[in-house]
Parts: sequence; structure tokens; C-alpha cells
Amino acid sequence: MANRFIVEADGGSRGNPGPAGYGAVVLDAATGEALAEAAAFIGTATNNVAEYKGLIAGLEAAKALDPDAVVQVRMDSKLVVEQMSGRWKIKHPDMKPLAARAQRVYPADQVSYEWIPREKNKHADRLANEAMDAGKAGRQWEPGGSAAGLAVADRATAPAAAPLEEPKAVPVGWGAAADLGAPTTFVLLRHGETALTPQKRFSGSGGTDPELSEAGRRQAEAVAAALAARGTIQAIVSSPMRRTRQTAEAVAKALGLEVRVDEGLREADFGAWEGLTFAEVKERHPADLDAWLASSKAAPTGGGESFATVARRMAVARDRLLTRYAGRTVLLVTHVTPVKTLVRLALGAPPESLFRMELSAASLSAVAYYADGNASVRLLNDTSHLR
Repeated sequence: MANRFIVEADGGSRGNPGPAGYGAVVLDAATGEALAEAAAFIGTATNNVAEYKGLIAGLEAAKALDPDAVVQVRMDSKLVVEQMSGRWKIKHPDMKPLAARAQRVYPADQVSYEWIPREKNKHADRLANEAMDAGKAGRQWEPGGSAAGLAVADRATAPAAAPLEEPKAVPVGWGAAADLGAPTTFVLLRHGETALTPQKRFSGSGGTDPELSEAGRRQAEAVAAALAARGTIQAIVSSPMRRTRQTAEAVAKALGLEVRVDEGLREADFGAWEGLTFAEVKERHPADLDAWLASSKAAPTGGGESFATVARRMAVARDRLLTRYAGRTVLLVTHVTPVKTLVRLALGAPPESLFRMELSAASLSAVAYYADGNASVRLLNDTSHLR
């Protein structure tokens, strides 16, 4: 005879949207014993997104115990229960992929749904609040010492390490609809100084690949301490250049994270201008420099990359990373041109805006991408951690 489980799940958002988390518990239907618990802080999200993620986590915890079990889901979310029961249509685009994910966990004939009042869903509600409290403190929820908690110690934090599959978040602006789900936030860190930085020399991906200077290493340590204190970064992706990897590794050490390298985040190739100052380029290649300043399609002397080429590369890298890290806060450690390009694309600004942004070494910028097709620039050239 198949096991019978009860899954109680809940999710909450302190702000709707705001800091959000979910909780779920798997109970033995015959004895009421708690067999497994799952909870996680999921960043900024709505109540509905958090509730659906709680449902998915609960179903997946049950399946890990017995994929052939008969499961009764109990939730105090009328919306989720009615939609998953097929009585209400799922209209919101953010809910459709989450519902589909829940439907794939078990065959439909093994799962039923029941609405319960909030006071009867206290276990899952407590777990969701524990997850939100943990997130506020800059950490992820950890299972307690109960048998149920220990039974899912490895699974409980999985949603943070590998987020639930959601539609690719794309570039939310001011005045958008309220229920957009959790944004994907790119925190953009320009690497620390190299020996070339104070001299304002062109230093792209076609040059000598310099390492951080002593000043640059101090800057990397300072930004690492600042980001560790904030506690919001969930993953780190770096350009392959030595100066960015060194900066990223300093942050990763402070945060206890690994660094993933993405070739798309490399600096522009400045061709024959690599290592030269602006004045030197103006003296040696005046016509090429004038063309480069006048058109985003003009490349530096000697076959470097135009701003238009970099923009296409960055758009591809952006979309790839948005798909991989949907709904998470990710630190991208990169360079002047990639950061400015991501900001420009988020704003819908013309290419000449690249020349009107100040971007200091080891500065932080941030862009949030939402599911309605908009983006919001939240920070630009913050160097407060260096003071």
C-alpha cells in the first residue's frame, strides 16, 4: 500500500513585494509525524511567488521520501489551491511556470489540494518566517535539531543554491505592476586598480592582462568586507581577466562562495591602443580616435572591438546569466565598458551615454531585472566602502 503524506506549505513577503521566504513540512498522514521540513529565503518576491515556491519545495521533499506516495497538499492560500486544483485559471505570467513546475513533481492522480485556515497552517508559517528572519540576518535558513529538520538538512537549502526554474527574467521600471515576482539583481563590481589604472591607460582584453596593484588588493579587501556585511550576494561570476578574478576571489573568500568565470564579461579589446593613454592615442591615431568617439560602430585601431560589438556580447552574456540565476542576487566582477554597457542597456540610453558615466576602480553599481521586460538601475559608482 502506498504511503500517504500531507504536505503543508506557506510563503510570505514582508512588503508584497518585499523580503520573502517559504516553508513546508511533510507529515505522515496516519500519525501526523513530521517527516521532513524545507524553508528558504528567496530575496525580494511577492506572497504568491513565495507560496508557490513553498508548494514546490514541499512536494519535492515528499518525493524524495517516496515518489510513489499519495499526497494531500494543505495550504491557506486560496489562490494556489484553486489554481492547482484546476478550478481557477492561472493568468499571471509569473505564476504559470511555477504551477507547471509543481505539476511535474508528482503525477496528477497522486496529489490533491485542500484549503485550510491560516491558524491550521502554523508549522509551515513558522518555517517561512524563520526563513525570512534568516534572510534579514544575511544568511539562509538552516534546519533545526528535530528529526524532521535533520532528515532534510541537505535539501532544505537547495532552493538557495539552485533556484527553482522560472522564466528568464529580462530587462521593471518605476510604475510597473506590483506582482512581478523576485527580480534578478546584478551587483556590478569593477575590479580594483592595476598599475595602469591611475595612469588612465587603455587596458582591455587585448593587452598584457595586468594583475592588481597593492592599492587594488586593498580595494578588493575593502569591497569584500562591505559585501560580506550586507550579506545579500548569492553567487559570484567574474570576467576571465586576472584583475577581475583576483578581485572576485577576495570577495568569494569573505562570503564563502565560489567564483564562476564567464568569458562574456571580459573588457573590450582596444586593439593597438592597449597600454596607451588617451593623449598618446590622440597623437598617434587621431582619425581613428575621432571616429571611435563619434560612432559606436567604429573600432579602435588594429582590429579592436567597437562599442556596438561589446553591446551585443554583453546582451548575450546578460541573458545567459539571467536565465542561470533567475530570482537571485549575483555579483558580476567585470570592467568599465561591460558595467557601463549593462547600465546603458537597462536605461535604454544611447551609446554616447557611455562617455557620460564615471566608474571608479572597485566601485559598485546594481541593476534589477524583472519579469515584465523592464530593468531598474538601483546604484551607480558607489565607492563608500573605500572611504
